[in-house]
Amino acid sequence: MCTRQDLCKPEKASLICSLLRQSPPGEFNQVVRDLSALVRDEQLVRQEAARIGACHNKNNFTPIQINGHTVLLTHYNDLGGNRFFDPQDKFSFEFDHLRGVTRKPQLHGVMLDEGELWRETLHKGLQAYVSCHFPVGNCCVFKKSLGKRQMLVACIEAHQYQPSNHWNSLWKSDWTFALTPFTTQVTGIFLLQIHYFRDANLHVTVSKSVSDTLNTIDQSQFATDFVKFLEAEDSRFHAAILKNIQAFSEDIWGKNLRRKLPVTRTFINWSKLLNDQRLNTNVSNTEVPPGLLKHKFDMVA
Repeated sequence: MCTRQDLCKPEKASLICSLLRQSPPGEFNQVVRDLSALVRDEQLVRQEAARIGACHNKNNFTPIQINGHTVLLTHYNDLGGNRFFDPQDKFSFEFDHLRGVTRKPQLHGVMLDEGELWRETLHKGLQAYVSCHFPVGNCCVFKKSLGKRQMLVACIEAHQYQPSNHWNSLWKSDWTFALTPFTTQVTGIFLLQIHYFRDANLHVTVSKSVSDTLNTIDQSQFATDFVKFLEAEDSRFHAAILKNIQAFSEDIWGKNLRRKLPVTRTFINWSKLLNDQRLNTNVSNTEVPPGLLKHKFDMVA
């Protein structure tokens, strides 16, 4: 039977997975290194990180450079076995989620049907929009089949990872619709994540869902209408975030933070508290990694 001081391997694996799933965007590898130092079982950490890392990259639309352009890793172009599909160059590749490298590229046949023509037209319009409105943005459009219906999914991601300034952030959205005659329902989901960790550990998550009906009579006109709809919703989401930030008075922060800040308004020295507990894991002299202790604040724009 396992004691609190001597966790069984399955319990360690469960704890490692739980912490890895909480890794903020852009910080997964740092959390892996921190856990390796704390658990002192690098093989176990890397074994679990290889599995959780795939979900982390797909959930965050992680961009990678391959053949001179950017491809997003998502659930929509996941072929299984850590292989992904590039819809633009029509080839697949294997991705090592721990090392962050691609390998074993090969051609991936795609039928040049009407759905593919719609996808290519939408991609051109979306790429022009992202290049204009997101300084570091990336996008991909994927074609999927749902029974006899063809679906298109447009994905956008833009991130700023600045660990030297103690903050990282990710903006992403995905837009789904079916290729149906005359009109279609477009559904979009926004997600903004911010992690600030200078003398604190604050996680902010903002999300919003939107939908509208657009005409599907002409490919080019649909791409134009879609970009206009996207721009309007992007602007509303951005304005709502700014409004919420301005409304974060001292009372609102005090009521919504899950773990209250001390009345003295001084920072909590987590490393000192950990040392004082004299844990039996030989980590008393190790500074607590910022990703393992946190405030979390969720809101909907």
